[in-house]
Amino acid sequence: MQTKILLEGLAFGEGPRWHDDALWLSDMHKHQVLRVSADGEAEAMVEVPEQPSGLGWLPDGDLLVVSMVDRRLLRWDGNRLAEHADLSNMAGFHCNDMVVDNTGRAYVGNFGFDLHAQQQPKPAVLICVEPDGTPRIVAEDLMFPNGTVITPDGGTMIIGESWGARLTAFDVDTRGNLSARRVWAELPDGALPDGICLDEAGGVWSASPSTNECLRQVEGGEITHRISVDQGAFACMLGGTDGTTLHILTAGSSEPDECRRTLSGRVETWEAPYRHAGLP
Repeated sequence: MQTKILLEGLAFGEGPRWHDDALWLSDMHKHQVLRVSADGEAEAMVEVPEQPSGLGWLPDGDLLVVSMVDRRLLRWDGNRLAEHADLSNMAGFHCNDMVVDNTGRAYVGNFGFDLHAQQQPKPAVLICVEPDGTPRIVAEDLMFPNGTVITPDGGTMIIGESWGARLTAFDVDTRGNLSARRVWAELPDGALPDGICLDEAGGVWSASPSTNECLRQVEGGEITHRISVDQGAFACMLGGTDGTTLHILTAGSSEPDECRRTLSGRVETWEAPYRHAGLP
């Protein structure tokens, strides 16, 4: 199961999204949001000084970008970058990945602790930002809430708890509230979920930087596919013309200085058996 290299020279790629026939991603440690064409041509779209991460679009087409270090959610209309919500009084540490639903609600995770200072892990919250920019906490006691997906019917959210080594599911009601928390799948053999995506057969792909792979599981935990790479796999997204191209963002390290020095970040691809489904 050999991957192909679509793009090289990234510092650290995160938050991949397939949107308008292109792959969008955050090059976190270059402080840029990129649009990458199907043939690997990259264009810098907007600069985010405090490190971009999760991406998503509002119904009117504006782009939401997680600004990690200052714990804000920003809104880009194609010309101007402005604050959409200040999350600094809710997030325990840097904000990270995000999913935006069809109404424009954004669900934003955060580290909960200083990862790079090697602090002891602490539980974190998941923050819902309403379309008008009002934030509220919708889930607590998550161990590093990270990659998040919503099923096509909008009724279920699955979130990767990186330090919990599990995928956790919630029911989602029409007001964006979460309930019925449950373990959707445990990850195996030292694997830790970072970015995730969902396919039409109900499988979740998880990028696991701890085991240098991207793996697919169905509810209950059965592993159906494992794609190995030669460096850390930090995020993944299904896209391409028919929705079956699995884009895997890899890097040799997540340490900011090393990422900027080595520029080892890549977008790697592999043809998956099922098409993309749900959000993001």
